[in-house]
Amino acid sequence: MANPYVHALHVHPVKSVAGTAPGEAAVEPWGLSGDRRWALVDTSGTVITQRQRPRLALAAARPLPGGAVALSAPGMAELVVEVPEPGPLEPMVLFGKKVETVVAAGAAADWFSAWLGVPVRLVHLDDPAVRRPVDPEYALPGETVSLADGYPVLLASLASLDALNSLIAQGEHAEEGPLPMNRFRPNVVVAGAAPWAEDGWRRIAIGEAVFRVARECGRCIVTTTDQATAERGREPLKTLGAYRRIGKSLAFGRQLVPVRTGTVRVGDEVRVLS
Repeated sequence: MANPYVHALHVHPVKSVAGTAPGEAAVEPWGLSGDRRWALVDTSGTVITQRQRPRLALAAARPLPGGAVALSAPGMAELVVEVPEPGPLEPMVLFGKKVETVVAAGAAADWFSAWLGVPVRLVHLDDPAVRRPVDPEYALPGETVSLADGYPVLLASLASLDALNSLIAQGEHAEEGPLPMNRFRPNVVVAGAAPWAEDGWRRIAIGEAVFRVARECGRCIVTTTDQATAERGREPLKTLGAYRRIGKSLAFGRQLVPVRTGTVRVGDEVRVLS
């Protein structure tokens, strides 16, 4: 069997908003370049994601040079948001922990507030090298992460998705399948591996980069959200709960931490080092 390879790359500049699929991406210590450097917070400073606001799936963010983003959504005029000038840091609350960020220009808050129908602000992670450590239970000293849920890079496998969809087709909510990969919002999509082969990977190389595999990715309600309509169903959580429960996690995909940076490209071989 041929070695697995990179089928697609995905960068999501704004957390929980649709992103782009570049042909190549730079791997930085805290994730793919430009991935999840922006997020939305409510009036208390707590992060807002598709968990609370599935309508975020219908908005999109396109990365621009220098870290700026172009925001778009149905019925909304495109808005370019520049990286905020260095200024006072404001803590956001992300999964119960505070992360220092910089608030974006008021136009971004107005744009997203109009789109969601609730007051929100857009914040930017100015220095991912120091602002947010990876979960110490699974981290090595000094490892940091962007505003992703917990780890720098999320890998998913097409063969595993096919296997999951086969299980969904046999279940009580078969009409909800097959599910597309965008339900899982990965950074790296791998083709050519056996189903669930990634469960056994501990260290992999892709292009110029090397990653250690920290753990499985436990899935949440966002995966039940149709990314094209923002409507929610029961799958894949129902099926993951029956077949893919690892400890407390309903597992799909693997969480990666870069140990050597570089560039990764669509078509790159995925070399399993251990």
